[in-house]
Amino acid sequence: MLKADLHIHTCYSPDSDSQLEDIIKRCQKLGINCIAIADHGTTKGASKMKELAPFKVIVAEEILTTRGEIMGMFLNETIPSGLSPEETVERIRAQNGLVCVPHPVDILRSSALAIDTFKELASQGKIDLAEALNARTILKICITKSRRLIDEYKIKATASSDAHTIDEIGRAYLEIPEFKGREDFLAAVAAGRICGKRNTPLVHLSSLKERLFGKKDMEIDNDKCIR
Repeated sequence: MLKADLHIHTCYSPDSDSQLEDIIKRCQKLGINCIAIADHGTTKGASKMKELAPFKVIVAEEILTTRGEIMGMFLNETIPSGLSPEETVERIRAQNGLVCVPHPVDILRSSALAIDTFKELASQGKIDLAEALNARTILKICITKSRRLIDEYKIKATASSDAHTIDEIGRAYLEIPEFKGREDFLAAVAAGRICGKRNTPLVHLSSLKERLFGKKDMEIDNDKCIR
């Protein structure tokens, strides 16, 4: 079985300072042997991680659309932010990727995909996966409503830490069977078991600090995060 944390951020995200090597060490310590790197607006860190990590890495991206965030998984290249949800989904599909909705029904996140958009896409069969447990979701009622929505539309449920710091990794994860690729992954998720729990709301302070202060002197150069 794999312990899969399916939503982790690296220093390639504007609100995270997690170095790739540190993420690998933390995962190995916790027995996390499958991760999805889903940085905001780029697949660069995920692609680099896939080269470095000694375990399974899914290249993903958390994409901000005009109606909230959608995650593309099994991507080959970055999809730009600011597109409509429909065009974003089309671009994910064009790469033979999977469409996942991160932290659905989280009323405290302005970036969460709008509920009406979620329902419209789901009713058209355009959502493959959605997070039933995101460890950064503050309100338990939001998780409860997310699970109901996922069940209603028969969407495959994932779990993730949504880690923006090293210590958050593995807070929530999915136990799944081994898989080889995109299609096997969907079957593995369907057979998976959600593990973990919500984090303390204080974790949001770290990512807020990075957004406000942490990246002023950071630049991405030669595929490395350099401060």
